[in-house]
Amino acid sequence: MKPCLEDLEYKFYTGFFVKLHNFLLELTEIFNRYFREKCILLRLQLLISDKSLSFFFIWSCCICLSPGKKMKILKQVMNNFSFSRSAWNWHIQDPASQRLTWNKPPKSVLVIKKIRDASLLQPFKELCVYLTEENNMIVYVEKKVLEDPAIANDENFGPVKKKFCTFREDYDDISNQIDFIICLGGDGTLLYASSLFQGSVPPVMAFHLGSLGFLTPFNFENFQSQVTQVIEGNAALVLRSRLKVKVVKEHREKSPVQNGIEENGVVSANLEKEVGKQIMQYQVLNEVVVDRGPSSYLSNVDVFLDGHLITTVQGDGVIVSTPTGSTAYAAAAGASMIHPNVPAIMITPICPHSLSFRPIVVPAGVELKIMLSPDARNTAWVSFDGRKRQEICHGDSISITTSCYPLPSICFRDPVSDWFESLAECLHWNVRKKQNNFAVEEEEF
Repeated sequence: MKPCLEDLEYKFYTGFFVKLHNFLLELTEIFNRYFREKCILLRLQLLISDKSLSFFFIWSCCICLSPGKKMKILKQVMNNFSFSRSAWNWHIQDPASQRLTWNKPPKSVLVIKKIRDASLLQPFKELCVYLTEENNMIVYVEKKVLEDPAIANDENFGPVKKKFCTFREDYDDISNQIDFIICLGGDGTLLYASSLFQGSVPPVMAFHLGSLGFLTPFNFENFQSQVTQVIEGNAALVLRSRLKVKVVKEHREKSPVQNGIEENGVVSANLEKEVGKQIMQYQVLNEVVVDRGPSSYLSNVDVFLDGHLITTVQGDGVIVSTPTGSTAYAAAAGASMIHPNVPAIMITPICPHSLSFRPIVVPAGVELKIMLSPDARNTAWVSFDGRKRQEICHGDSISITTSCYPLPSICFRDPVSDWFESLAECLHWNVRKKQNNFAVEEEEF
């Protein structure tokens, strides 16, 4: 039986389109491989010249390259890195090499002043005059700062005050209007500045005009030259990691919430509602503290890491801190002090009822979850950098991980020098009277 003409035409066109489809796939793969190799070669050449990559990272990037291109990259690695008898001498990026770079000259600055401190009035006025009149910058100031009678009744400061842009916490969003921040006060002022920005944070320049000053490396005596250097981009930076915290609470009957303010006066931050749940999110610079609150019983909370129960804290509570917060409450609770450039999260118990519960350090990328144990006798309380304190009940959870929005802190010298100077001056780290050497007895002739 002879096949009909329609069947022959169908088979012909089917075979033709199948071959055409396969040809286009092969052509696409060739182009993709070519451009992929070009992009990888270009990026690797730039990064290798900076000597900031490890051999294993480079090798993983070379997997999709052809053998000839792969050997070319490895030869460049050999030329750019020194080789010893036993192992590679890898170049690790120096933290002091992080520098402040402006894409365009900064035009707006947020000045944060410690409230109810009369000693800061004169430095605040001098700084604002310098920024507005000599640098023609737009100065943002919190509205409650200008309500201070010493500022509101100062007629000489009136022309400068009229140029200010004001805002109110939890009401006005200024995150996209600020180029950099200047803090006048102590460490608490810097923590407050961090809380104002729940997303990306502008660079922060902190002047030491408070009590401790561990996080405030600048002295105010020569503020004009120091501010000018920052405006010109001539400054080092340290990226202080923050914690992204999500509090999930089970829905409970409460008095109605009016204007976003609960009955205890706490303003809900980033409040969301699910079916039967209430979700709040915070960005934390120092630490998250979970404690037993006013109860006389031990706190009994479970700590999970990436979904696995790692321990149950029985004591006064637990501190989850950043490297920046390791020199704050965590240090008082017996934890080690970690440099801000180290990517880590520290877990520190508060007065644990156990002789073997020591503080631990976990990688920055993990997710911690803290909940009340099912057999806990009482509730717990949580605070974030000492603020937004609230009660945690059965069924509630606190999820903590490293935020993708660090706080860029401007250094006086560099991240390493500033940190060790703060340890010595503020915490008197390793301060001890030196031991006397042996007296050399002269030989008797």
